[in-house]
Amino acid sequence: MGEVSERSALRLLDALDEVVASIVQRPGRALLTALGTALGLAAFVSVVGLTATASGQVSARFTALAATEVTLERQAVGVFDESAFPVEAQHRVAELSGVREVGVSWPVPLVERVVRARPKGVDDTGEGLAVTAASPGYLKAIHARNGAGVLFDSVHDSRAERVAVLGHAAARRLGISRLDAQPAVFIDGHAFTVIGVIDAVDRDPDVLLSVLLPDQTVRQLWGEAPAPGNVTRMLVETDLGAAQQVGRQAKVAARPDSPELTTANVPPDPRTLRDQVATDLDTLFLGLAGVSLLIGAVGIANTSLVAVLERVNEIGLRRALGARRRHIGLQFLLESAALGLLGGVVGTAIGIVAVLVVAVAQQWTPLLEPWLVYPAPLVGALTGLLAGVYPAWRASRIEPVEALRR
Repeated sequence: MGEVSERSALRLLDALDEVVASIVQRPGRALLTALGTALGLAAFVSVVGLTATASGQVSARFTALAATEVTLERQAVGVFDESAFPVEAQHRVAELSGVREVGVSWPVPLVERVVRARPKGVDDTGEGLAVTAASPGYLKAIHARNGAGVLFDSVHDSRAERVAVLGHAAARRLGISRLDAQPAVFIDGHAFTVIGVIDAVDRDPDVLLSVLLPDQTVRQLWGEAPAPGNVTRMLVETDLGAAQQVGRQAKVAARPDSPELTTANVPPDPRTLRDQVATDLDTLFLGLAGVSLLIGAVGIANTSLVAVLERVNEIGLRRALGARRRHIGLQFLLESAALGLLGGVVGTAIGIVAVLVVAVAQQWTPLLEPWLVYPAPLVGALTGLLAGVYPAWRASRIEPVEALRR
């Protein structure tokens, strides 16, 4: 009785040895094939990491400014309206828990809407400049920083002194570049000594093109209320996390007699806004990274298919020596997965370095989620595995007789 031939088998270690040998024999092709997956995962890690990092910075800046700002507004409806927010109203709002600074501002009801740096009759340069009544607290709430001179304070305001502070753009329009000679501006026939120039603000940038007068001075010269149709604005700076509560309480505290006529503008919850921004950015960048991975997968598939066509004789010889179809298919699947894994490791490293470099350059705190970094090489391997399915199937269908004839 003849001997029974053993069924051929391929151990996993032997298959891995074949994969390593195939990659080492063609290092250039292997690197170029893995490059597509590397770029895709590098884009994936870097854009998601940079999105998280940038979102953290956006959230911090938003929280530091917009999330601490509450605005109350009342519109003047008649010539004889009383002050929208008298001094007592500002004091009541300032006593609320979580309030840092309170200030009011409104447009001065001018008869002649021209600001002059010289007496009437000389060439004017200040037409169109805004003239605004502002309390000292308002300058603090907008974080006004003077580039020259000083800002008016509670002493100037309580004495109703005729002083003015200019935004730096308004100062240039009026031709005022120095304050040592105590320049003056003329508004509706009244002279105001310029004591300071605002160089920068964190809120209300329109101030830079305005002439600011102490609110008590304006009340004395032009009356308590702005012109009908204009709005008096109370700006409240709060502690972090207190804006929502202050916004609810300030309307009643400022004008308990008619809170329904006061409009309160409260910033949205910064956590909700941050989550919405992060979700939108993540969706966009994940889509871009997915396209990059798809391009990398197509590259692996094309290269693997070319490798199958080039290695027909080798495949035929292996089949003739007893290799089964699944052995050939497994070998090509493992080669594709190995190339994807190589690209995943390299791409993940490139992405991490990119996030760190950008964060250091921008002086940000880098944010990289573990769920993003650790599985990334496995994603590359899975991409390579899927990309190698068709080439592996093509290789497994090659018959040994036909292959050896070529």
